[in-house]
Amino acid sequence: MPERPLTRTRILIADDHEIFRKGLRSLVESAPGWEVCGEAANGAEAVEGAWKLAPDVIVMDIGMPYVNGLDATKRIRKELPHIRVLILSQHDSSPMLTAAMEAGASAYVTKAQAGHDLLAALEQVVAGRSSSQTKKEPSK
Repeated sequence: MPERPLTRTRILIADDHEIFRKGLRSLVESAPGWEVCGEAANGAEAVEGAWKLAPDVIVMDIGMPYVNGLDATKRIRKELPHIRVLILSQHDSSPMLTAAMEAGASAYVTKAQAGHDLLAALEQVVAGRSSSQTKKEPSK
């Protein structure tokens, strides 16, 4: 039986800290079938990358210069609604989680939990689960 070609999930990483982007790239690319198609250092670059690179998912930080991650998420979801956004943030608060979901994010993971929860959350987002099924509650 011939092998079916693998479809790779394309992921754009948007975070203003280069060392964090590199670590995320390593983590994401360790999962079979996923590839990082690009990186963005701010929200404006994330919006531009969404148009140019056509990722399936964007892993988006909130606190970035020029355009923050929430505003970038709103714009991307309005202009390119097929692209899903997973918010990855240092903020561990219910109001920030709510703001991310209202901006159109499919999931929310805190940076403190990223090593443990990010790949599972990405799998759910890629599978097309609703935001209520994929959001990660802030740790207590």
